Amino acid sequence: MTKELKKSNGNFFSNLVRQQMFIPIVALAILALFNLIADPSFFKISLIENNLGNPVLNGSLIQILDNGSELAILAIGMTLVTAASGGQDISVGAAIAISGSVLLRVLCGGNSRPETIQAPIIVAFLVSCVVAALFGAFNGVLVAYFKIQPMIATLILYTAGRSIAAWVNNNELPVVNDQTLTYFGGVIPGIPIPTPFFIAIICIVIITLVLKFTNLRLYTQSVGINQSSSRLNGLNPEFIKVITFVILGLCVAVVGLIKVSRVSTINYSVIAKDIEMDAILAVALGGNALSGGKFNMASSILGAYVIQFLTTTLYRYKVQADALPAYKAVVVIILVVISAPTVRDWFSKVTKKFKTKEVA
Repeated sequence: MTKELKKSNGNFFSNLVRQQMFIPIVALAILALFNLIADPSFFKISLIENNLGNPVLNGSLIQILDNGSELAILAIGMTLVTAASGGQDISVGAAIAISGSVLLRVLCGGNSRPETIQAPIIVAFLVSCVVAALFGAFNGVLVAYFKIQPMIATLILYTAGRSIAAWVNNNELPVVNDQTLTYFGGVIPGIPIPTPFFIAIICIVIITLVLKFTNLRLYTQSVGINQSSSRLNGLNPEFIKVITFVILGLCVAVVGLIKVSRVSTINYSVIAKDIEMDAILAVALGGNALSGGKFNMASSILGAYVIQFLTTTLYRYKVQADALPAYKAVVVIILVVISAPTVRDWFSKVTKKFKTKEVA
């Protein structure tokens, strides 16, 4: 009876570790426990008034929901790109700058300081979506049809993107004086929860429905696992790869809207700086193989909020902004090592030996 119980417990632990959500959940639990011990006020949430006199929720957890929502939206597109192409798009930060610049150009028209917006916000957003999708398609074509490694292909836009963003507005910094625009990156009057969180929920619902009622998940995973086999089964791997990059482009446009609406202007060299690293890290932390294939969208989204949890924690303990990438690089190294085949094989052997001893 005791041996059977031990065997059952061993199997339960082994199955638990194999779950893809295990790593992000454990990382979240560790961060939460650390903050609970070091500074319980980290979890305090208060209701305050913002500059416009609207009631808003305030606290570290609210900041995580607010800023982490941008990363969660990007993680949706980055997960699909990684699964289909076996590589990552490092140009999303520059693409956000372009998308935001186009948005402001449509809103401001030819005047960088208009008294009123020159076009409805929805029109400006749709135009930015089209532009972001085209740049996504550009990256996708380089990867799919020209067989360029994704990180090298997207290096082109990574290098030139912010210059293109500045060129769109003639190197000026346009400012929009329309309060409605600020709702997308702030709060809607009467609703104390940050709007980006609701936007992220909408994006999550949309991608969930798409993955559930279409074959996008199956096709993406098939191409990522074995491109030749998927072609023999009637799929067009190149087209599917381009589609994933276009979806990432649409995610970029949504984040561009949020980023611009926070300050009603844009700083081409600073906006979304290094956000591509966080997006890639979110995918990796979600337990998704960076070499492509099967993916778990929920794990990536949770990973995005865990990354923001880490960032907020580091900021709270006065870590300098320029030092953050170093801390995150350590996390990347740990994740890559853990996900390496040799480490997984070693862990599997150790687990089997442990089980054998327990049964004996």
